[in-house]
Amino acid sequence: MELLDTLGLPTVRGNHDRWVAEMPRERMYASDAFAADQLLASQRAALGALPPLCELEDGILAVHGTPDDDNQYLLESVVDAHLVLAPVETITARLGKMQNSLVLCAHSHLPRVVHAGAATLIVNPGSVGCPAYYDPNAPAHVSAVGSPHARYALLDKRSGRWIVELIAVEYDWIAASARALENGRPEWAQGLATGFLSSPIAP
Repeated sequence: MELLDTLGLPTVRGNHDRWVAEMPRERMYASDAFAADQLLASQRAALGALPPLCELEDGILAVHGTPDDDNQYLLESVVDAHLVLAPVETITARLGKMQNSLVLCAHSHLPRVVHAGAATLIVNPGSVGCPAYYDPNAPAHVSAVGSPHARYALLDKRSGRWIVELIAVEYDWIAASARALENGRPEWAQGLATGFLSSPIAP
């Protein structure tokens, strides 16, 4: 949050940002309660005040989930308790009336570059620090990238076309995993160290 304050960059609110800002602590997941305890009240309020979507120049739309719901996947559907790429018709229906040429999304933590029809490119850069998780909400499911790298994306427009680089960065994920274990989160420790979850364990 301190770094975010110094950057002054357009930033969209995610579902966990909203929960940390608005949800009573006793109803939070353990990881959200931990995050809330590390933040000042003013920082939690700032998270809650972030916009749910940003429309930027050059036809760019940034959202966390879908334009209407920060807790719905834009690119994935749940099949057999795992996330799979949704059909293009489902993706375009979730976009609704938005007709942007480039859509930046998140939520699933799975890095993807997807063409939703001829006119729309959708990019999910992946997650900086959560490569695997279990969501107990129906339908319960696992998201797993398959490696512990921190991920982000760089986009550049050349001759009217978007060039996308999905980047995976090594960092000390063993230390991050050990910290999760020290805080009583063995499933987070496994996900951080490997990018996999061997079994769905509720947070």
